[in-house]
Amino acid sequence: MALLNDLVNMNLSDRTEKIIAEYVWVGGSGMDMRSKARTISKPVSSPSELPKWNYDGSSTGQAPGEDSEVILYPQAIFKDPFRGGNNILVMCDCYTPQGEPIPTNKRNNAAKIFSHPNVVAEEPWFGIEQEYTLLQKDVNWPLGWPVGGFPGPQGPYYCAVGADKAFGRDIVDAHYKACLYAGINISGINGEVMPGQWEFQVGPSVGIEAGDQMWIARYILERITEIAGVVLSFDPKPIPGDWNGAGAHTNYSTKSMREEGGYEVIKKAIGKLEKRHKEHIAAYGEGNERRLTGRHETADINTFKWGVADRGASIRVGRDTEKEGKGYFEDRRPASNMDPYVVTSMITETTLLL
Repeated sequence: MALLNDLVNMNLSDRTEKIIAEYVWVGGSGMDMRSKARTISKPVSSPSELPKWNYDGSSTGQAPGEDSEVILYPQAIFKDPFRGGNNILVMCDCYTPQGEPIPTNKRNNAAKIFSHPNVVAEEPWFGIEQEYTLLQKDVNWPLGWPVGGFPGPQGPYYCAVGADKAFGRDIVDAHYKACLYAGINISGINGEVMPGQWEFQVGPSVGIEAGDQMWIARYILERITEIAGVVLSFDPKPIPGDWNGAGAHTNYSTKSMREEGGYEVIKKAIGKLEKRHKEHIAAYGEGNERRLTGRHETADINTFKWGVADRGASIRVGRDTEKEGKGYFEDRRPASNMDPYVVTSMITETTLLL
């Protein structure tokens, strides 16, 4: 008698050429991820080989009940770490039956920006540092914290080891390996300042790939926490008080910034970002005002400042970049619940197209 686990882990490749494609998209809240699976007749190597699909948008807050059909356009494919074999995860964006992007489709506008000739010539690179918090399922309280109580003050937990300081490492490591398997350019992980909070980094990624890879990395993480019976939170300030919030620091460079004389290009780009500070803050995640207080390694939400090696700045430039006269900078303003399509394309538009 086969056990459930045997069936879940069954290898189909020696029995059929057919594969399972899990279509993934962003739901109506702008942060919830949705997915459903379909059978494809044979392995594919490009999203262009996949059919469009549809779903009931009235059940995701993306369409009215009387006209509920939303169309999924496959945009990027990744190996499926859950089903293995030739099975795939498919990052999609969403359109009306008439071919118009629906309001929650932020990828469409980002793709237009990244395909602009001035942007293509500059080959923008991104590295996104995604912070998140693991919560105990039934009480929505951070993993490792006493229910209804608090652990000791911050200090011992950042990049820590030990059962009394690091909570959820099995989830974190499973996610790390699953992302590598999927083909995501995940570049590292670490425990964060607040206990129960972790970070992973995706990049360097070029242009629209940064958003595709981050969304699929988030999807994989939420699937793993589902298996573990743990709740995943991207709230930018999950616990009020003297506890660090959660951000999505976005590292950015262009070809001109990476070449000789790039430091001057970086300073000009930062000047452009300062002029559009309010517009960027408005697009950098909900509830960010609870995080950007001027404390806990943040700049005040109403203040724009930049500095070298300054973790209390809006924009941080690394010592190596200053020393070498070229490199990249870090936008520390985005919240953990930001849309990577919005943030990466907006930084690009401000620095290269305006």
